[in-house]
Amino acid sequence: ACAARASEITFELPDNAKQCFYEEIAQGTKCTLEFQVITGGHYDVDCRLEDPDGIVLYKEMKKQYDSFTFTASRNGTYKFCFSNEFSTFTHKTVYFDFQVGEDPPLFPSENRVTALTQMESACVSIHEALKSVIDYQTHFRLREAQGRSRAEDLNTRVAYWSIGEAIILLVVSIGQVFLLKSFFSDKRTTTTRVGS
Repeated sequence: ACAARASEITFELPDNAKQCFYEEIAQGTKCTLEFQVITGGHYDVDCRLEDPDGIVLYKEMKKQYDSFTFTASRNGTYKFCFSNEFSTFTHKTVYFDFQVGEDPPLFPSENRVTALTQMESACVSIHEALKSVIDYQTHFRLREAQGRSRAEDLNTRVAYWSIGEAIILLVVSIGQVFLLKSFFSDKRTTTTRVGS
C-alpha cells in the first residue's frame, strides 16, 4: 500500500482565467477532491477532473463548493482544472484539498491476528478524533476567511456610501445657504418719475 498524499492549496483565480493542477496516481488508488470558493463574485467556479486519457470523471459548472471521491482506473497523470472564464471582472480565491490514497495504519502490524491492547486502541481512537478535529478546523478557517471577506466588502461599501452622503449633505447645505441669502439680499430698485 502506498502512503497517502494530500495537497491543500488556496490560490487566486483571475477573471477570464483557468488554472489546472496535475497529479500522478497509481491504478486502484482512492482519491478525493474537495474545493470551496472563499472570495469573489457569487462565490462560484467551474471545476473539471480528467483521467490520463482525457475522459471527464467530474464536471460541475458554477459551484461554490463540492467534494468528489473516485478510484483511479489506470496509472497516469490526472488533471483537474478550475475555471473562472465566465466571469468578466471578478477574480476568485479558491481553496482545494486533493487527497490521494488512504492514511497508513497507525500501527503497521494492525492486521495481525491478535487483538489490539487497550493502549493501542486508545491511540487509534485518539488519532481518528484528531483527524476529524483537523477537518473541522479547516472548515471553520475557510468559513472565517469567507466571513471576513464579506465583512471587509460590506465595510468598504458602507465607507463609500458614507462619503457620498457627506458630499451630498455638503452640496445641499451650501445650496440652501445661497438660496436663503438670495431671499434676503437687498435689491435696489430705481424708480423714475414720469412728468407731465
